[in-house]
Amino acid sequence: MSKYGAWIGGAIGWALGGPIGGILGFTFGKMFSDNTLSVEGTSAYNRAQARPRTSTRPGDFSLALLVLSAAVMRADDRVLKSELDFVREFLRKNFGERQSEQLTLMLRDVLKQPINTREVAEQIRRNMDVAKRRLLIQYLYGIAKSDGQIHTNEIQVIRQIARWMTISAGDLASIEELFQAGAPDPYKVLEIASNATDAEVKKAYRKLAVKFHPDKVLDLGEAHRRQARERFDAIQTAYEQIKSDRGFK
Repeated sequence: MSKYGAWIGGAIGWALGGPIGGILGFTFGKMFSDNTLSVEGTSAYNRAQARPRTSTRPGDFSLALLVLSAAVMRADDRVLKSELDFVREFLRKNFGERQSEQLTLMLRDVLKQPINTREVAEQIRRNMDVAKRRLLIQYLYGIAKSDGQIHTNEIQVIRQIARWMTISAGDLASIEELFQAGAPDPYKVLEIASNATDAEVKKAYRKLAVKFHPDKVLDLGEAHRRQARERFDAIQTAYEQIKSDRGFK
C-alpha cells in the first residue's frame, strides 16, 4: 500500500459516513479504483459506513475541512487561485507534498459537486469536539482572507456554518476580529465589553486561555497546531495590551 493509501486508509472514520461520505465517496472511488484502500478484503469506505466512529482522527478533520473549504470558496460565485493556494499550502504543511497534491485533486472534485452545507456542518458538530470546530472556523476565515479581503457572502456562509456547528456568538466574534482590517480590538478578542472591570478582564483571559489552549488539538497536524498557537497568542497579546493601557498587573 502506498504511503498515501496507508494514511487515508487509517484516517477514514465518521467523516465517510453521512453527508460528507455522500460527497467524498464518489471521489474516493475515482481516485482509488485500483483497490488501494482495501483493508482486510473490504473497502475502507464500506468499513467506515458499517462501523461509524464518534471520535475525530486527523483524517476525519481534514476530510471535513475539504468539504467546508469548497463551501466557502464558492460563496462569492468564483474560486480564486489565492484560495486554492492557501488550501494547498495548508495541506502541504500537514501531510507533505504528495498527500497535499492528492487532497487538492479531491478538493477540485468536491468543488464541482452540490453541497448541503447545513447537513455537513451538523455532522461535524455531532462528531467533532468544540475545540476542533472552532479551529475549523478560524481556518475558513483564512481562506476567505487569502485574496486580501473577505467578501460579504463569505462572511455570511462562515457565520451560518458556525451557527450550525453551535459555535457561540462570542467565540465567533472573537475569531472573526482577527481577520478584520487594522489591528484587532483587544476587548473583542477577549469577548468582553470595553468597560469591563480589571477583574472581569483577568477572568475572561483565564477562561479563553484554557478554552483555546493549543494542547486541545495536539492530535492534529502541524499546520492545525500552528493555527491554534496563533489564536492563543492573539488572546495573550490582547490581554497584555489591555494590561498596558490600564496599568494593572
